[in-house]
Amino acid sequence: MKKIFSILSVLILLISCNNDYYEPLSNENPEISLNIPFGFPELNKSVSSNKPTKYGIELGEKLFQEKRLSADNTISCSSCHIQSNAFADHNAQAIGIQSRVGLRNAPAVQNMMFMKFYNWDGNILQLEKQPLVPIITHEEMGSSILEVIGKIKDDLIYKDLFRKTFGDENVTPERIYKSIAQYEYTLVSANSKYDKIKRGEDEKFAESETQGYVTFQQKCVSCHSTELFTDQSFRNIGFPVNPNTNEAGRGRVTGIPEDYMSFRVPSLRNVEYTAPYGSFGQFPTLRAVLDYFDKGVLNADNLDPVFKQNGNRIPLTEQEKINLISFMKTLSDREFVKK
Repeated sequence: MKKIFSILSVLILLISCNNDYYEPLSNENPEISLNIPFGFPELNKSVSSNKPTKYGIELGEKLFQEKRLSADNTISCSSCHIQSNAFADHNAQAIGIQSRVGLRNAPAVQNMMFMKFYNWDGNILQLEKQPLVPIITHEEMGSSILEVIGKIKDDLIYKDLFRKTFGDENVTPERIYKSIAQYEYTLVSANSKYDKIKRGEDEKFAESETQGYVTFQQKCVSCHSTELFTDQSFRNIGFPVNPNTNEAGRGRVTGIPEDYMSFRVPSLRNVEYTAPYGSFGQFPTLRAVLDYFDKGVLNADNLDPVFKQNGNRIPLTEQEKINLISFMKTLSDREFVKK
């Protein structure tokens, strides 16, 4: 009996010495409680069938930062979705492998579990279907999901994480997509100065912020409504048109002329960090956007009524512009962007 015990002890010691690369197998992968901020819209229906789990989130975050998702191992999701930019980009148009320029500006990745549509044109309805798009797009990662799987399937860390998350080491496209989505579902931003004031946890708005909020309610809230600060609709607001002939906005998805050059209304949360603005980065600053609204936007048959019924513009005084920017900065969640 002592001899058997001694042999077992040696085996356990050998196993532990060879386990420096990943954690021991765990059968526990609990669901993570979703922190739903008060007043936020209902969840996307996909969340209920792909609830974030302890190891699913860990796996998803690792994949989000994995450069082997790209053909030349240089670009990850986090290359274009940078936390300090509210998981958006600082380029006018996204830059992929070999400095290829994408069609559009990289949108912010925040509060994804509350969104009804994804991407500027809303061509994705389930977040789990989104990761494949950049992987196979020539201007982004220029790879294929089978190539990605071939690169990571023998990685000891990934083997362990797939086992902990899904019960075995099998790396499949669906598991990759689901885990990335689980991680992105946890990227909730709801702790700005605005939120703290609404919860009675912070000081009051400054005078300029208060006046900006008044102007916002008068001239902006019809599009930037709800606690997401977007009504998630698609609108043509007369921005300068992308010269790329592949662009048609929402019309690329629906084929309906009335949707031509209409884009999803972006959230104003963390807008201070997401410059440049517009579907292909037409405006370098918030002030440039407000000046454009004030001077008058491009006319179009499907121009949004907010503009069309007001001479194709949103008139703003100098002080209103200053105040609006002051208010929009109260939507900055420094904890979220790690600033």
